[in-house]
Amino acid sequence: MPLHARDRAPPRRADDPQPAPARLRGRKGRGHGYRLIAVCILLWLVFGTGLFAETIRIATYAAPLSRDGPGLLLRDILEGDEQSAAASEVVREIAPDILVLTDFDYDANAAALRAFGELAGGFDHHFALRPNAGLATGLDLDGNGRPGEARDAQGYGRFAGDGGLAILSRWSVDTDNVQDFSALLWRDLPGARLPRLDGDPFFSAEAEGIQRLSSTGHWIVPIAAPGGRISLLVSSATPPVFDGPEDRNGLRNRDELRLWEALLDGGIGEAPEGHYAFTGNTNLDPRDGEGSSAAMAAFLARGDIQDPRPESAGAAAAGDPNDTANWQDPVPGNLRVSYVLPSADWTVLRSGVFWPTAGSSGATLLGRDGNRAGPHRLVWVDVSR
Repeated sequence: MPLHARDRAPPRRADDPQPAPARLRGRKGRGHGYRLIAVCILLWLVFGTGLFAETIRIATYAAPLSRDGPGLLLRDILEGDEQSAAASEVVREIAPDILVLTDFDYDANAAALRAFGELAGGFDHHFALRPNAGLATGLDLDGNGRPGEARDAQGYGRFAGDGGLAILSRWSVDTDNVQDFSALLWRDLPGARLPRLDGDPFFSAEAEGIQRLSSTGHWIVPIAAPGGRISLLVSSATPPVFDGPEDRNGLRNRDELRLWEALLDGGIGEAPEGHYAFTGNTNLDPRDGEGSSAAMAAFLARGDIQDPRPESAGAAAAGDPNDTANWQDPVPGNLRVSYVLPSADWTVLRSGVFWPTAGSSGATLLGRDGNRAGPHRLVWVDVSR
């Protein structure tokens, strides 16, 4: 009806002077009210429940980005050598928001790290500290009578900074609140087990007084991610091999993991508040290989962290879907040694290991033998709050 529809009178094209009844006029107000309620519900879903919280992809990669001397990694990256180019292509394929690199040569100006970050798709922020790897001690720590060799450094290394740790991030690093445990002496770790030989201490008193626990480093690094700060527990442990009956490397590898256990249990340092993730290379498989597999399995079973058990088709085809390194069989064989373990308060959405099968999408990035970017595979986990 024209009156109720507020139509114009045809002869004059003028507005109807009479208002519509109140019972009909009210419908417009109710429609606005319904829309307002719907908007409020949507905002509550987004901000109140976290239903659409931002996904954060955290990755770790033991790409072989270490060279025979200082400055050579930067040269190789700038010249586009195949290995560093392949590693950067893998990173671009996965596109993590935060990437921990566990075999990356350190330089004081982070020139190599910045160059690799650009090659790998562009990261606005980076972080690295001088590692224990290659840090000279002046002593004969391995006891072979020849001081000054790579195994006599605080951590195995041919030069200072050889094969260190590095972080690339799309968000800023809170450098003022980084905790660095790299200078902790091995003997000062609660419950430390130092090597012995024929019932006597393997290290001299002088060596024991300077030997650090971390072969590379142990850091807690806060990142200013969307929704609030997150903390990365970053480390790379010595392989539990390449030693003698004293089991120097095996014991050290176990205690490098025990440092994180002591921290999370309140026995050392300050445990991170809020969301965190353990990231890095323990050089320990929970089931296979050398070293204390039982210790790694127990760590993965902790109630304060989650093990997403990332898988790949390539690892499954090789025997174990959770493996992260493609080493030659039978020794050491493929193993799971790299981890991203979110704290229990994260919601884990997805996870994976970049290890495509031959002939599948992405396989060309790893080359014909699968090791174009080295034997290690990039491990990633998607989380939200």
